[in-house]
Amino acid sequence: MKYLLWTSLPATALAWLLALGCTSAPPAPRPAAPVAAPRYSFKELAWSDEFNYGGLPDSTKWTYDVGGHGWGNKELQFYTKARPENARVEGGHLVIEARREMLNPPNAYTSTRLVSRGNRGGSLTYGRVEVRAQLPAARGTWPAIWMLPDEWKYGDKSWPANGEIDIMEYVGYRPGVVQASTHCQKYYFRTNNQKTDSISVPTATTAFHVYALEWTPETITAFVDGQAYFTSRNEHSGWQAWPWDHPFHLLLNVAVGGEWGGRHGIDAGAFPQRLLVDYVRFYKLKQE
Repeated sequence: MKYLLWTSLPATALAWLLALGCTSAPPAPRPAAPVAAPRYSFKELAWSDEFNYGGLPDSTKWTYDVGGHGWGNKELQFYTKARPENARVEGGHLVIEARREMLNPPNAYTSTRLVSRGNRGGSLTYGRVEVRAQLPAARGTWPAIWMLPDEWKYGDKSWPANGEIDIMEYVGYRPGVVQASTHCQKYYFRTNNQKTDSISVPTATTAFHVYALEWTPETITAFVDGQAYFTSRNEHSGWQAWPWDHPFHLLLNVAVGGEWGGRHGIDAGAFPQRLLVDYVRFYKLKQE
């Protein structure tokens, strides 16, 4: 009956009712267009050392952390300064050599912790870092390619509040496994919730590989030979979870022993052990 009554209306009345119905409700809003994520490139070289010279590392680009107090990890080496037995450039490579020797008792080993000079261009805020390197092999060695801040400005102005980026860490008792991590106030290894991952690199100690980092305002991503295997993401919850918004510099070192490197003892007869570095390159970040 309703259908008959509706269709029995004059054509003009029917058109008027249809028009009224069409204008009584506003059109549904269109969904907002998605905001495209920023795209970045890393093509412009900002700073580098190709190690195409001889002698000590270039003092206009590198300096040293010195001492043997364990470095917060109960490490056994004494880090020396400008000592060619521990750090030198030869054959087109930087050599960082850990040696079994009692140069500074009670430390039974010597090594070097080389630091890029931020005041000479050796630091960056966002960008790409590439280090082509061959790692030492002995049980008890703990080489690292990593970054710390130029300015310790957050929280208690110390570690871990101000962040650490580990581009590459390797412990000799775990052959062929390379690790990348980030540490900050909210996520770090003492609370066992650091952001971290590992990748198999079977020839890490017998061949050169490119260990790289791409750092943007949103992510920190680690690569080996162009393969991404670890990403730490910005939660936008404050410096406690993301202190990586200002310049960081690079560190290259070989530790001996320590809470991680020495977990399964030290093969004392395998020393000296060398970290070989073919080049270090920093590239600027560009938003496209």
